[in-house]
Amino acid sequence: MPTHLRIATDIFTEHPHVMLGVVVAHGLDNTTDNAEIDALLRAEEAALPAKMGTGPVSGHPQIAPWREAYRKFGAKPKKYPSSIENLTKRVLKGHEVGHINNLVALYNVVSLRHILPVGGEDLAAIEGDVHLRVATDAEPAVRLLGEAEARPPYAREIIYADNIGSICRRWNWKEADRTKLTHATQNAVLVVEAIPPLTRAQLDAAVADLVGLIETYCGGTVTSTILDTNLRSVSLLP
Repeated sequence: MPTHLRIATDIFTEHPHVMLGVVVAHGLDNTTDNAEIDALLRAEEAALPAKMGTGPVSGHPQIAPWREAYRKFGAKPKKYPSSIENLTKRVLKGHEVGHINNLVALYNVVSLRHILPVGGEDLAAIEGDVHLRVATDAEPAVRLLGEAEARPPYAREIIYADNIGSICRRWNWKEADRTKLTHATQNAVLVVEAIPPLTRAQLDAAVADLVGLIETYCGGTVTSTILDTNLRSVSLLP
C-alpha cells in the first residue's frame, strides 16, 4: 500500500497556484449500490444548466482554465477535454451519469455540484507512492478505462503515477483501468482539483462535501488535506 501522495516540484513551475483536496478513506463499504445516490446525481444534473449559463461550456470560468492548463503541456483540449468539461458536456446533452459504484457516483455528484474535477483510485491496486508529476519520454504503457490497448503517456504531459506507471493521464483526462474504484474497494484516495480562479474556500467546501457523502453512504474512516505549493505531500495510511 502506498504511504504518500506527492506533488512534484516541476508541477508548480507552470501551475504555481494548483491545489489538491486529497481525501483518504479506509474501511469503506462500497459493495451495494444505493438508490439515494442516484437521486443525488439526478438532482445535480437538473441543476447544472442554470449553473453553466448560456455560453459555451469551454468558456465557463471554472472550465476554461483547465483548457489553458492542458495547452501548456501540449494537449489539445478539444480532443482531450478535462474530466469536468467532458462530464458537464455529457450532462448538458441529456445523458444521465451512470452509477458505476457508490464511490464513483458520489465523486460525480461533487464534481457536478461544484464544477471541478474529482477522481479516485483503489489504494490496494497502487504500488509505491502516488506522484502528480510531468511525464518523461520513457513512461511505460498504460491501459486506460474503456480502451483495449495500452499506450504510454507523451513526454511533458502531466500524470498521476505510481511505481508501475501512470494511473491517470493528461492530468485528469482519463484514469487507468488498473487502479479504478470497484465494488470491492475498501481503501481509497480521492482527489479534488482546483486551479485559479477557484479559491481555497471553494475547494474546502467541495472537499467537505465529499467527505460527508462518503461517511454517510460508505462509512469508514475519512480524512482530508489540502495540498499546494506550501504543503506538497500527504499520508495515505490509516
